[in-house]
Amino acid sequence: MPAQMLQRRSWWQQGRFTLPVVVLLVLISCLTMEFTTHTTAQAAGTGYWHTNGSQILDANNQPVRIAGINWFGMETANYAPHGLWTRSYKDMLDQVKGLGYNTLRLPYSNQLFDAGSTPNGIDYNKNPDLQGLSGIQIMDKVIAYASQIGLRTILDQHRPDSGAQSALWYTSAYPESRWISDWQMLAQRYKGNPMVIGADLHNEPHSPACWGCGDQTVDWRLAAERAGNAILSVNSNWLIFVEGVDCFGPGGQASGDCYWWGGNLEGAAQYPVTLNVANRLVYSAHDYPASVYNQAWFSAPNYPNNLPGVWDTHWGYLIKQNIAPVWLGEFGTRLATTSDQQWLTALTNYLGKGASGINWTFWCLNPNSGDTGGILNDDWTTVNQTKQAYLTPIEFPLDASSGGGGTPTPTPTTTTTPTPTPPPGSASVKVYYKNNDSNPTDNQIRPGLEVANTGSNTINLSDITVRYWYTSDSNVSQAYSCDYAQISCSNISARFVAVSPVRTNADYYLEISFTSGAGTLAPGANTGDIQNRFNKTDWSNYNENNDYSYGQATSYTAWTKVTAYYKGQLIWGTEP
Repeated sequence: MPAQMLQRRSWWQQGRFTLPVVVLLVLISCLTMEFTTHTTAQAAGTGYWHTNGSQILDANNQPVRIAGINWFGMETANYAPHGLWTRSYKDMLDQVKGLGYNTLRLPYSNQLFDAGSTPNGIDYNKNPDLQGLSGIQIMDKVIAYASQIGLRTILDQHRPDSGAQSALWYTSAYPESRWISDWQMLAQRYKGNPMVIGADLHNEPHSPACWGCGDQTVDWRLAAERAGNAILSVNSNWLIFVEGVDCFGPGGQASGDCYWWGGNLEGAAQYPVTLNVANRLVYSAHDYPASVYNQAWFSAPNYPNNLPGVWDTHWGYLIKQNIAPVWLGEFGTRLATTSDQQWLTALTNYLGKGASGINWTFWCLNPNSGDTGGILNDDWTTVNQTKQAYLTPIEFPLDASSGGGGTPTPTPTTTTTPTPTPPPGSASVKVYYKNNDSNPTDNQIRPGLEVANTGSNTINLSDITVRYWYTSDSNVSQAYSCDYAQISCSNISARFVAVSPVRTNADYYLEISFTSGAGTLAPGANTGDIQNRFNKTDWSNYNENNDYSYGQATSYTAWTKVTAYYKGQLIWGTEP
């Protein structure tokens, strides 16, 4: 018998403790154990994370839950998170933390890492420590401060180039080898920081991407294995987040049952992703309401009660069958319709509460997301409290100190007096386009345009410009005509701008602007029809088939390939 046990026995024999004292000591011991357990639970999130069944666990094997938000911009031609034209990045991250989010999904494009990709759209008076930095150095700054205040980061390869979303994880300009080498570079760069928890390999794969079809050039599941294993060979501690595709059919073909881009994980049951390091795989889905695209299930007679079944089929089964964790990497809405409100109510209920709930990051922090808006209002400072009220109950606090930083002083989420005129870059508009010329190879280009104010502030039309991107096909001067405008052609002006360096499918853009006589655009209002026409002065033909902004819509359709700017800052669409 150990000496300690002999000593305890002698205490009893000597009668030094009466029964009431013993009972008191037992109670104190129980209370101490309960307090210790509670304290430890609150410190969830320590170290690198891994998986077990459908649960994500921290380094101490405590269950954790991703409950975060997207902050986009680094994947665009700004090569920096959006909003830095009006606020500091530290101020915005403090606000994210103060609102209760624990993780930041940070999109980027591979083009961000090119030598010629110069960050822009930044007020350096508010962000002096970003002056002169490259895109990846700005990423370093954002991640370092997020880590300091207790925010985890998931890196998201949102697109290969900064101009547009791609169906596949590679393009001719950015091949698969570049996709993988960039991921390995990032895995190595942030290897010593456990607050960077993993890699979202590619945003929203969709047809011709397949799942399980076996074709190396389009089988997303096989590509995810190649990239995931390459990353883990450099940094074995990262989680590997694998999104779905859009359509899944027999033999893994990109046909059959279709869902949201990146959201269909039906194929994972028959064709699971297998990585060389165990307990690192997290599947990821995206889901949106009818206002983004009116999928068939939104018109079902039992809507919204049918939604849990839709989610079970496409990704929820992975959790319910304890196959793997799932992270809903994007979901968002403007909540402008009853249908959208029903959708978000049903979805947040489905995601559940606490550590056993489904992982998520809301789309998005930015107010300048055309279809969804953001958690921030158009002033880039105040919070959309209606949206936040849906998310607060499903948030999951993690201990900030586990990342080595203290709890920040939260940025106030409201202001007493909103700025009457939005600051630069903070207006929210949507551009609608139709093609008024059915012949793509004649001597005129005739885009019809409308600009709608989707924000909550009245804006001066003279602060708005719109760009239509195209190839000129020859070095000849060009002429513009306004054939009709509901706000009067006298209030429309235009100029031709040569793009240097030339971009994919665009060596020129036509920039439409508005005179002061065009007046203002109230929230919810639009300019009405603007019929534009331009030609070369020698009347030679264009070939519009390879023009970036060209589309075949014959009635007005929201078109992200025609871009809009507020006081020079991109607020709608994606540049080529």
